[in-house]
Amino acid sequence: MSADGSAVAWAAQVLGATKIYGSGEAAVRALDGVTVGFERGRFTAIMGPSGSGKSTLVQCAACLDRLTAGQVIIGDVDATGLDEKRLTRLRRDRIGFIFQQFNLLPTLTARENIAFPSDLAGRRPDQAWFDHVVDAVGLRDRLDHRPSELSGGQQQRVAVARALVERPDVIVADEPTGNLDSVSSNEILDFLSRATTEFGQSVVMVTHDPVAAARADRVVFLADGRIVDDVVAPTREQLLARMGTLAR
Repeated sequence: MSADGSAVAWAAQVLGATKIYGSGEAAVRALDGVTVGFERGRFTAIMGPSGSGKSTLVQCAACLDRLTAGQVIIGDVDATGLDEKRLTRLRRDRIGFIFQQFNLLPTLTARENIAFPSDLAGRRPDQAWFDHVVDAVGLRDRLDHRPSELSGGQQQRVAVARALVERPDVIVADEPTGNLDSVSSNEILDFLSRATTEFGQSVVMVTHDPVAAARADRVVFLADGRIVDDVVAPTREQLLARMGTLAR
């Protein structure tokens, strides 16, 4: 329930999540009973020291990796027990991905890269929505260019558009500004913010950058595989202070 008593619309939930890599004395508990939900229309950042479990949490929440124990729910679908075929379909249809390295196909144009998830699923994207997304990220005049003909910021805009065009339940962004200059980083963060406010998307972003995280509506902090703080309407100063505490 939300603060006003209304039901929360969850885009994704992770319940009692435990993830263990290895076995015996070499076992590493990357997640230790984590429960967290990500609301529709909200921009959430995940922060924590190196090795805190933040990337593991997002990978498991996005069904890229399976939990050792616990549940992952995407929209109204419990993904925990799905076989690989149904899990692949769920990822394709209901989760959008934005990566630090862009992950564009070099032989395809920007237009073709954006439409690739739809092509892979054997369906045509909604042209009106496709055009709306392209204009929102400012790519109209670059659609026929290949990745090698685009700047880093433009390539990441293509990746953002690719994630948006399928209207997924949740968009997962793993260090999406890590390879960008400050101007391009701000542009990408603007687009992610607009995705929540204008398009009603849920965006979950892993970042080590307090400036980027301060653009989110909420920041979840992890340490040693557990949630240690959950900050709403964060400021850069708050985040710097919290990261400093965790580092000590």
